[in-house]
Amino acid sequence: MQQPRRTQISSRPSGGLPYVTSAVGIEETVGSSRARRSSLFAQTIIWMTGLICLALLFSSLAQAWSNSALMQRVQSAQQQYQQLQDKHDALVKLANYYKDPYVVESEARQQLGYVRPGEYPVIFTSATTKTQPVVSDHQKRAAQQGYWQEWWNAFFGN
Repeated sequence: MQQPRRTQISSRPSGGLPYVTSAVGIEETVGSSRARRSSLFAQTIIWMTGLICLALLFSSLAQAWSNSALMQRVQSAQQQYQQLQDKHDALVKLANYYKDPYVVESEARQQLGYVRPGEYPVIFTSATTKTQPVVSDHQKRAAQQGYWQEWWNAFFGN
């Protein structure tokens, strides 16, 4: 039986000396050119994979930086909210304190010098003070007029 003939594909131009380059070992065979092409393909795939991995890495870092900035803004907003909540609570306590009519009367007497009708203001002075205490005109009128009369005068004048 005869063995089938193999066709030999050579990269050398036709008409050249067939055994000169093969004797020196320079002749390129089909297998070596195929190996070189597959090596180039493998290098291309490796480079593309590396570039894709770098792009994913940079996008992850950008996302992490963005998340960090957002978390700082959230913490800042939470601190502002807590400060406003504390201020609100203090104002609610103060409003509840001033809802008591006795507190309002006490504040009006102490800070504004108001007296009820029929009462007379008393001013204490120390022994070291040599000047005569001055009673304001407003306190004198408050003692002479009624409570509602004072409001009438405050809004509509004398």
